Amino acid sequence: MGFLKTTFKILRLVYHDLGTVTGRYQVAQAVLKDIPGRYGQALRIACYRNYFGSAGEGIVIHLDARIRNIQNINIGDRSRIGECVMLQAGGGLDIGNDVLIGPGAKIWSINHGFADTAEAIQNQGYDFKKVTLGDGCWVGANAFIMPGTTLGEGCVVSAGAVVSAKNYPPFKIIGGNPARIIGTRQ
Repeated sequence: MGFLKTTFKILRLVYHDLGTVTGRYQVAQAVLKDIPGRYGQALRIACYRNYFGSAGEGIVIHLDARIRNIQNINIGDRSRIGECVMLQAGGGLDIGNDVLIGPGAKIWSINHGFADTAEAIQNQGYDFKKVTLGDGCWVGANAFIMPGTTLGEGCVVSAGAVVSAKNYPPFKIIGGNPARIIGTRQ
C-alpha cells in the first residue's frame, strides 16, 4: 500500500508541475540540456526561445547549461552560453548582443537575505538585483558574476574572477577575487 500511495503522490506532483510554465520549462531543460552536438544546440534554442523574456537571433546554448527563471532573461543576437554555465535570473538578467559566457561561469541575480542574526538564513527571503552584460562582453571560464553587477560594452572578465555588484565602464578587463579592473581593451 505504501508504494501505491507514494506513486499517486508523485503523479499528482508531476501533474501539478506540468500545469505551470515553469514546470514545463524545467522538464524541457532536463531532457534537452545534455543532448550533444549542433542538433542539441538547435533543439535547445528552438525550445528555450519560447521561455526567455526576449531572445535575439543566432543564440547558441551549449551542453549542460542550466538556466533558472529563464522568463527574466533578455538575450541579444549571436550571444553564446557555454558548457556547464549556471544562470540564476530571479532578479533579472539582460545579456546584450555578441556576448560570450565561458564554460562553468555562474551569473546570479538573486541571493539569500542574511541581515537578521536571530533568524535562520533560509527563512529570511531573497534579495533580487538585476545583472546586465553589455554588448560584446566576454565572461571567462568559471567566473562568478554577483547580483547587481553591470558590465559595460566590451568588458572582459577573466577566468575564475568573482565580480561583485558594481558598474564597470565599457572595455575594461576585470579579474581576481574579489575582482577589480586590471586593464583596458582600448
